[in-house]
Amino acid sequence: MAQPDDLLDDEDYPAYTMGRAAEITGASQDFLRRLDEAKLITPFRSRGGHRRYSRYQLRLAARAREMVDRGTALEAACRIIILENQLDDALRLNQRYQHRRHADAA
Repeated sequence: MAQPDDLLDDEDYPAYTMGRAAEITGASQDFLRRLDEAKLITPFRSRGGHRRYSRYQLRLAARAREMVDRGTALEAACRIIILENQLDDALRLNQRYQHRRHADAA
């Protein structure tokens, strides 16, 4: 079973309430709701239906807020961030395949 300290180190653990998430990211609660509607982040829902956010989601929200503050439309910012994440995932996967291929050839 996970210990409390393990959960705090988990990037995906939904530790933050909407109010705290808004405070940390410098965004409004409405902005966080709009990120959910735009499918950039899908917060965990507590038993009472309250949104809870992970550190990873807070980083995405902060990035979106920065882009919107610089004039990027919210939907475009969300799409850019999603595409950047997909590219990062593909590059990591490619690097892993390349490493495995070189190891098999040796």
